[in-house]
Amino acid sequence: MKKFTPILWLQRPIHWSLIFGLISLLVSCGASEIPLGPTSLNSRYTEEQPTLSGNGRFLAFVSNRNGSHQLLMYDLQQQTFVRIPGLNRPETISESPSLSYTGRYIVYLTSDQGRPVVALYDRAIQQSQILTPAYRGWVRNPGVSPDGRYVVFETASRGQWDIEVLDRGPNVELDIPNGAAVDGPTN
Repeated sequence: MKKFTPILWLQRPIHWSLIFGLISLLVSCGASEIPLGPTSLNSRYTEEQPTLSGNGRFLAFVSNRNGSHQLLMYDLQQQTFVRIPGLNRPETISESPSLSYTGRYIVYLTSDQGRPVVALYDRAIQQSQILTPAYRGWVRNPGVSPDGRYVVFETASRGQWDIEVLDRGPNVELDIPNGAAVDGPTN
């Protein structure tokens, strides 16, 4: 009877490949695998619900970077993030952004006492206001017209999803390109 002896030259490559495989796995799980900087649009976190401004310059989206669920705005021309102070409040979720023509107005969903509400952020004055504070039903999918006057959203106030159009009024400061003609309100 012949005795079986393992071949060492075959075991060594398997051993070293296992070591190199584990090392490469550990290195690839490191925090610095994706270069992140002030101008990087994508990150290793979830980015979702993108929307473009009417002029194509600004991008708003929801991100989980920085350890919290927040709405971010990115200037595609300058390749930098735009500061939007006061929009992302602690312990609230902002979702479903929509931008006006130049990105002055951002309409989004947020929570107020546990219910979703439609809010509008004005970048010119850096303030948010809730547009549906006393709405009886649930709301979702808000959108803003290019000039910022009209806001649309879905509501379930009648027990089914319907579309509502909210007119912010003829006296709002419109978001229009410089030099564009503005038609007066029609009655």
